[in-house]
Amino acid sequence: MSIEGPSINDNSKFSLENILGENHETIEHPSANGNPSGGWDEEATEKLVAEGYCVECEDQPAQVLCETCLDKFCEVCFAAQHRKGSRKRHATKPLSSGQEKKAKTENGVVAKSEVPNEDAMDEDDGDDEEEWLGISSEPPAPKLEILGAQPALGTDVGEWFVERSKYIPLRLTLGERKYLRLLEAALNVSEYTDKIDTLGFGLSKAKRIVHQIRELCAIMSGLVLAADYKQGQELFTDRDFEANADFYQQIFELGRRHKIMNPDKMRTTYGKLIYLLQDSQTPEVKDLLSFSCVKPIKTVHIVLEEHCATDLLRDKLVTVATQEIYSEGRSRRDIQKDIKAKERAIETLSSKYERKGLSQETIRQCLYSIGDNHAFLRVNRDPCERMIAYLKQYFHPTQAKDSKTSLAIRSGKGGARLSHDHSKQYAYVLQSLTLWREILHDLFRLWFLAEQDLLSENVSYRLRDTGQGLNRVQAAPKTSHMMHTILHKAQQRVGTWIGSSVIHMGDHNVPNALLFIDKYTQIYRILLPICNTLSLIPSLAQKPAIRSYIDDEFGSTENLICEILGDFFRHGFDGSGADNFFDAGSCIDGRLTSAWNWCGSLEKKRYFHVFLLTGFLGFDGEW
Repeated sequence: MSIEGPSINDNSKFSLENILGENHETIEHPSANGNPSGGWDEEATEKLVAEGYCVECEDQPAQVLCETCLDKFCEVCFAAQHRKGSRKRHATKPLSSGQEKKAKTENGVVAKSEVPNEDAMDEDDGDDEEEWLGISSEPPAPKLEILGAQPALGTDVGEWFVERSKYIPLRLTLGERKYLRLLEAALNVSEYTDKIDTLGFGLSKAKRIVHQIRELCAIMSGLVLAADYKQGQELFTDRDFEANADFYQQIFELGRRHKIMNPDKMRTTYGKLIYLLQDSQTPEVKDLLSFSCVKPIKTVHIVLEEHCATDLLRDKLVTVATQEIYSEGRSRRDIQKDIKAKERAIETLSSKYERKGLSQETIRQCLYSIGDNHAFLRVNRDPCERMIAYLKQYFHPTQAKDSKTSLAIRSGKGGARLSHDHSKQYAYVLQSLTLWREILHDLFRLWFLAEQDLLSENVSYRLRDTGQGLNRVQAAPKTSHMMHTILHKAQQRVGTWIGSSVIHMGDHNVPNALLFIDKYTQIYRILLPICNTLSLIPSLAQKPAIRSYIDDEFGSTENLICEILGDFFRHGFDGSGADNFFDAGSCIDGRLTSAWNWCGSLEKKRYFHVFLLTGFLGFDGEW
């Protein structure tokens, strides 16, 4: 006599108890009953644009009306869609203030207006009919305002810190780090993505939902058991995951917060964590667990705002208390003086703003977290500024250039896919480095928006073969709009724009916001080793034997530095590195692809030995 498993049509059988039981292989989600599958297998359903909002991004108030297209755009979207060709000549009409007022009344937010600079939109070899993938049904994103490296002239420094602190995660305490190690250990041994993100074994979507629930429960059970054995035993008996909801939310939030503050950490486990949380946000899983595994990231602003202590960020001492103290080119006396001034400022602020529920230690933690952000910017953003300085010093178009120092490239020569003369390549490199600098300056904000897109309950993903294996293809409307805002600002700053301004997001090039963020956290891995090598060459040349080698091989240290920089500026920005002719090129992400391609060919360069002499080990985060 055969024993039948639970019927796929019986919703009562689709319970957590049966899924975690022995006969789970016969269980399918009720959605498999002849109905078209949803979720990752189908496109998002388009919805009507809310009245008064941009027809393109749909989350910012419309500010201009294109009289030719008869569509309403925000300033950023209009500049992106009308950047070349006949569209560039479209007449516009500013919308009345009542239009923006109406949008503000509906959602309570209005984006900061930016005046488009049409002269900045130069030639563009991208698709003129570029489509921003994904339609979000979520509430409009918060007001987008790109902050400068320092507060703008005439603005309050305190308000700059207040706005910045909204996207600075709180540094982990010693007790929290214990749970972080526990989470990392669980994710290291987990095969979650190997089992879930697969099209093999004939598993339908309905059965894959059951598998992901079992895998998710196994990971969460292991975490509780490792943290508290008695509590873990009770969980195995009662299967009551909801009772430990706070624990799960806290431990998953710790991992996310730690990764944002330290992009070079959790390089293999963070992807598993995000994909696990992404699946936990699906309605099927949330209904069975009866809670959400996701909670907001704890930031400096959230902690201070809960205790009405945001005035601390407006205090004049906050600049001293959060400054980064470095030793390069400074005397020990000056360093010690700055250390003491910083310690006094921290103690003064912690005692001044201490109150019930907000201890001095927590205030110190907030101030140290802001200091961590400054350190992050110096390591990640400042190499872009140093490379811009090198570019202007050695290759400015006003200087006479011979054939050896020219940045001119030709398609098909040396692997290049672009054809630029010296002036055009100079402008192309300058705008690329400027854009990278702006992205890294606001990387924490981009990361917050990327996680909102990834963990959205309304924007589902599709499992697809993108040519680089199976990937979760998911639209990222919030991240995409922020990137277009940053791009618009960079275009206005450099004055002209060479090449394509296409931003890949939610397609086969950049499947989702996680891979987008991962690409741009690699910039410092490329630029920092180059900057370190260039800075060490003069001191290296003081050794007679090495000086003789440099003079014989390159003529002088200046010639050596110029050759390294020239080769990087030419072939690190030549549109190469794609798997086929249609990808990479001069698009926004293709610039980073060609830079990585140059890094892969470094060992074939004749100056590679100079890199090794300065202590270079690779572009993988080690030095």
